[in-house]
Amino acid sequence: MATVEECRAALEKLAERLAANAAQAREKLDFDRTLACRVTDLNVAFHGRLQGGQITDLTDGDDPRAKIKLTSSGDDLVALVNGRLNVMQAWTSGRIKIDAGMMDLLKLRKLL
Repeated sequence: MATVEECRAALEKLAERLAANAAQAREKLDFDRTLACRVTDLNVAFHGRLQGGQITDLTDGDDPRAKIKLTSSGDDLVALVNGRLNVMQAWTSGRIKIDAGMMDLLKLRKLL
């Protein structure tokens, strides 16, 4: 079972990956949205912003007003970020939940 620290590290890894590829990601994700990630089995959450193809201001705690919300178990979050879990398969099977507007989902699909 993934720990809170492993989940935080996975999100920071994702943020670093996006920052390293910011020019490409910016072309795919030309929007600015608040985001929240809820880890159900650990009862923790993280939030930040997705802007300019990067995740910024990543911090502990939930943001109930976030425009993009990802909900998953800790193990699934870590596997997703590490490339061991396909986001589309996980989403369609219910292993992860992504709550976002339709246009945001289409843009996120390009990134994930």
